[in-house]
Amino acid sequence: MQRKKEMKCTQPDAGKGHNHHRQIVHGFSLVKGKSRHAMEDYLVAEFRKVKDHEVGLFAVYDGHLGHNVADYLQRNLFDNILNEASFWKDPASAIKEAYLNTDVIILNNAPNLGPGGSTAVTAILIDGKELLVANVGDSRAVLSRGGVAEQLSIDHEPGQPTERDNIENRGGFVSNMPGDVPRVDGQLAVARAFGDKSLKVHLSATPDIRTVTIDDRTDLLILASDGLWKVMQNQEAVDLVKKIQDPMAAAKQLSSEAVNRKSKDDISCIVVRFR
Repeated sequence: MQRKKEMKCTQPDAGKGHNHHRQIVHGFSLVKGKSRHAMEDYLVAEFRKVKDHEVGLFAVYDGHLGHNVADYLQRNLFDNILNEASFWKDPASAIKEAYLNTDVIILNNAPNLGPGGSTAVTAILIDGKELLVANVGDSRAVLSRGGVAEQLSIDHEPGQPTERDNIENRGGFVSNMPGDVPRVDGQLAVARAFGDKSLKVHLSATPDIRTVTIDDRTDLLILASDGLWKVMQNQEAVDLVKKIQDPMAAAKQLSSEAVNRKSKDDISCIVVRFR
């Protein structure tokens, strides 16, 4: 398991949150993939007190062409979101603004951070009642209500018609060469990401955002990188862990099953259980 020593958000922990209605517990797992490069997945899992609110912060960042951008996001993105003046009045707009502003900072610091980039899926839980999920790229958030999986994020793949149109309207192209996976300009297998300065003119960092209410039927939330979702369907993931009460054990079970299914990518996974 990878540990980070430098972090504005505290290190991920198997923590607990409380509100007037339920107890919320969370756990996580990080597994290095089969590639020769260093681990490029990072995550955040913590609760904070912010302006008399209890805020759960959960995120998975899947880096590519190096880990520096994902590391930067782990240490800064939630701070940037919560520091937006409009967050408590219009959180969705604040999240979008923070995503785009953070991308500009990353691009401006490309000489230090390198040429790579990162996908992101973030979930902000306010007082155990309101959940805001945002994402760029193909890391994914899945909610379970009564054991039924509901995908809250959108996989931004270059082969999707809307994403292909956006890329082509920016002057880029989508190609399956080399290999059989659609790629932006034949290079990147996601249509939206932070960083990637050489592709940014053809690549968006605008997040899709979803707001949902946590009710008494809500069982759990799973956030994971595509190292999990390449080999597992949403409902399969929920079915695998819905009876595991310990979220740390649940996250480890998901990662182990992905490895058993021959996933070769880095795997990062967070499970949040609502009791």
